Amino acid sequence: MSGNVNGNLTQTLKSAAKEAGADLVGIASIERFDGIAREHHPSSIFPETRSVIVIGKRIVRGCMRGVEEGTQFTLFDQYARNWVPDRFLALTTVTVATFLEDHRYEAVPMTNLPSQVPAMGVAVRPDAPPPNVMVDFYDAAVRAGLGEIGLSGEFLTPEFGPRQQIQMILTDAELAADPIRETAVCDRCGECVKACPLGAMSIENAKEIAICGKKMLVAETNWDLCRNCRNGMWPNRYHTAGLPDRLAAICGRTCVHHLNETGRVRNRFTNPLRQRPAWQVDAGGRTSLVEGR
Repeated sequence: MSGNVNGNLTQTLKSAAKEAGADLVGIASIERFDGIAREHHPSSIFPETRSVIVIGKRIVRGCMRGVEEGTQFTLFDQYARNWVPDRFLALTTVTVATFLEDHRYEAVPMTNLPSQVPAMGVAVRPDAPPPNVMVDFYDAAVRAGLGEIGLSGEFLTPEFGPRQQIQMILTDAELAADPIRETAVCDRCGECVKACPLGAMSIENAKEIAICGKKMLVAETNWDLCRNCRNGMWPNRYHTAGLPDRLAAICGRTCVHHLNETGRVRNRFTNPLRQRPAWQVDAGGRTSLVEGR
């Protein structure tokens, strides 16, 4: 980042984002992406990128209530998986991009497409990767100072734990970058791993990852097993290669419950999410209740 950082624009942009409905706004300089392969690098999409803005919108915990009780699944799918990213957050993201355009800067709004999707085109220049370039949004959100990757592999923020959808804007405006979050959200309790009735996650084979110097422990996950989960998991809605949506699965709901009860998130509730034994479905399709999980 050069000495042309626009601090006033940064603060005005963040205020505009909050007024437009953002619950989270984090900014990373493009230099924080040094070392990222061009197949996943923001600059492959917009070479003049100077700042990467990550915008988050909370998922209301009540959307998970029907899944937690095992009685209503459609509302989570409708609100949390579709309307939050496609309507509410998308409108906020485009509003912030419009704000940047009004200040004479280019802005590229991006939805959270899975980084696991393989290239599906032919490179148009010798130095360009083939389309489509997919940026790792969890990785970018850590670089933008919004949070960390938890033991389960999900992105966690100090405000909401795993309860948010995120989108991104690439811009040629030189904005002030936010510091990397130092305080840990995940306490590595392992409850998410224990909760999985398919045994898809392993703490024994966990690996430490580092992003911009921030070290995080992530459990090994057998994604073939995970994709067979019947405990509130949804397949990736964009591509079969993408990772499944586990927020409402028993592992994700267990994490949401634990973070609230241990006071590790700011958006806390008077009552716990889990007030009855957790239901679970094993690999054979048998349903049971588990006390204390």
